[in-house]
Amino acid sequence: MNLLPIAGPRATWSVLWRELRRLPLLSIVAAVVITGASAAGLVAPWALGVLIDNIGDKSAVVRVVVLIALAAVVAGVLTALGVTLVARVGETVLARIREQVLDRVLQLPAPVLEQVRTGDLLSRVGDDVASVAAALTEVGPSVLGAALTIVLTVGGMFALDWRLGLAGLLAVPMYYLALRWYLRRSAPYYKQERVAMGERSEAIIASLRGSATVRAYRLEDRQLATIGETSGTARDISITVFRLFSFFSSRINHAEFTGLTAILVTGFFLVREDSVSVGAVTAAALYFHRLFNPVNVVLMEFDQIQTAAAGMARLAGVLEIEPAPEPPASPDPADASLELQVISHHYDGPEVLTKVSLRLEPGERVALVGASGAGKTTLAAIAAGVLAPSTGVVKLGGVDVRDLGEDRTRTQVALLSQEVHVFSGTLMEDVQLARPASTAEEVEAALDRVGASAWVRALPDGLDTVVGESGHPLTGAQAQQLAFARLVLADPPVAVLDEATAEAGSAGARALERASAAATAGRTTLVVAHRLTQAEQADRIVVLDHGRVAESGTHEALLASGGRYAQLWRSWTGTSTPGLPGGRTTPASAST
Repeated sequence: MNLLPIAGPRATWSVLWRELRRLPLLSIVAAVVITGASAAGLVAPWALGVLIDNIGDKSAVVRVVVLIALAAVVAGVLTALGVTLVARVGETVLARIREQVLDRVLQLPAPVLEQVRTGDLLSRVGDDVASVAAALTEVGPSVLGAALTIVLTVGGMFALDWRLGLAGLLAVPMYYLALRWYLRRSAPYYKQERVAMGERSEAIIASLRGSATVRAYRLEDRQLATIGETSGTARDISITVFRLFSFFSSRINHAEFTGLTAILVTGFFLVREDSVSVGAVTAAALYFHRLFNPVNVVLMEFDQIQTAAAGMARLAGVLEIEPAPEPPASPDPADASLELQVISHHYDGPEVLTKVSLRLEPGERVALVGASGAGKTTLAAIAAGVLAPSTGVVKLGGVDVRDLGEDRTRTQVALLSQEVHVFSGTLMEDVQLARPASTAEEVEAALDRVGASAWVRALPDGLDTVVGESGHPLTGAQAQQLAFARLVLADPPVAVLDEATAEAGSAGARALERASAAATAGRTTLVVAHRLTQAEQADRIVVLDHGRVAESGTHEALLASGGRYAQLWRSWTGTSTPGLPGGRTTPASAST
């Protein structure tokens, strides 16, 4: 499994800048308001300096108090408005980026998407989006305001006296060295932290998805150990970053002490020489002291800023993925035939399929059987265009699927697996996903064709019943019938069923097999048979063994030959000799 790409700094800022340019007026107004709030905060230190120089003038005291009060009110109003505007800009930008990321992921070619780690993908649209959202809506306004305050305050210090300004700037090299020390050591850890969180999500998701297998083979301790190991890795990285951050904080305190001391010492000598007033030195000291909070905000928030930057780089990395180019114009398939020519495939290890050739005539129903690991699911995914073979060609109606392109292939071939998702919404909307323009009558006809009418009529609101996670729960068999109803509405000429009736259990197996037969009637159909009764009903059976075609023929012919299929049939039916299912005992749940 592969990780999605991570963008570099230039590409990441390019994505942000592009979205900000789409909101020019709102961005400018937000910047102006935040600047005004920072400027209003400069009034109080200056006014206190004036008050010290005019300490005997009672009217001056009143004027200064009124001025400070008005400045505080203006600063408060502008700050509140500025935070709101910046948050609105940030949320809008993030919403658009998130939509673009999801759109790009959903538009990825199926073979690429199949190779992406689920945990990596979910952590990007989950944890990474959350970290960027916090930065843009919470940290962003405070950092922007703090940065403006720093610039304006330093300007105010130089306006009082350039020598006081220079004294305060003695702290700048110390701030710079502290920040540089921290960034060089912490930046790699933030990237590692985001990856570690993706690994942790992957371990948790894999354990939840395979919970039945985990319990069956008593793998709970091993899976918990894996989750604990990935969680421990993420924890250790966070602790390392926090330790670095603690040293960083102490260096900032040293810089603050140095700057304030330099201003007071410089002011002492200037006042003694009557170069500046005591009020000016007081105002300069208050200005520098006022910098403590904004400087700390800018520097201390680098913890969240770096987390958000790492998350933003992962989001921008998805946007860097080039969309699949549209194939040149090619003829439409001549018929509903499906042909796989000399298909071989491997993942990270040895070949799963080796030189498999198979042709399905229009309307023919072919069943794939074989032991677990024989390559059935891989061959089905290749036949459906979900997976690109390592070598070989797949043709629909005589046309190479690579020339058709993914979109046109989807209209020609439908893939149904045992993993069926029921979307939140009404039952009608769920079925209409296959063809949004379909009418209620067409939806009802599709459900009736697959044998779902009885339980649909029993629902509280019929087709208008809300189903999915937040609605009326459906059984595994009912969810599969919905999938077959979607297949009827989509009406593709070719269908690939990868154990599409496996979730029914023994009780609903017959009903789902009837639904499968009804939904695929008249279509070219490739069935990965979970139960050998499905193979028995097929026009032809292909037996895979270790990635190769071992046998091919009708049910009766393969039983008579006494080969691999006959062995599977005897094992499944519990009969001692080959024959038709008349002498069958209760079928064993052998994997096929």
